[in-house]
Amino acid sequence: MTAYRSAKPSTGPIILFDAECILCSANARFVLTRDRRAVFRLASMQGEIGQSLYRRHGMDPGDPASLLVVEGDRMRRDSDAVLSIYETLGFPWALVRVFRLVPVAIRDPIYRFVARHRYRVFGRRDTCWVAPRQYRDRIL
Repeated sequence: MTAYRSAKPSTGPIILFDAECILCSANARFVLTRDRRAVFRLASMQGEIGQSLYRRHGMDPGDPASLLVVEGDRMRRDSDAVLSIYETLGFPWALVRVFRLVPVAIRDPIYRFVARHRYRVFGRRDTCWVAPRQYRDRIL
């Protein structure tokens, strides 16, 4: 698969993900390979930048129970974060927009259930996932 890169480093949204979680790392790889406009930057919740952003938004980085998307002072979490990522990737991924019809009061509990059980179901890495070389300029 061809890597798509921008001419300049992204200043767009930052996805904070759990780099020890196999599901979360797979999602990070998926986003990097499909983000053709190189909109997103990624930061591990285990890293210094990720922990700082987590704290800035009133969350405990030692309890990474939520995926966050941070853009300036705006923060999205849980199902809103996931949907905003896929909507930004363009067609066909943006079709997930249909899930916005499902109320947050239903979407978020489902998201949190998966998040709580992600290590048990998908597994956990002994070390954090490291992005392939061609994407390292988008990893914080």
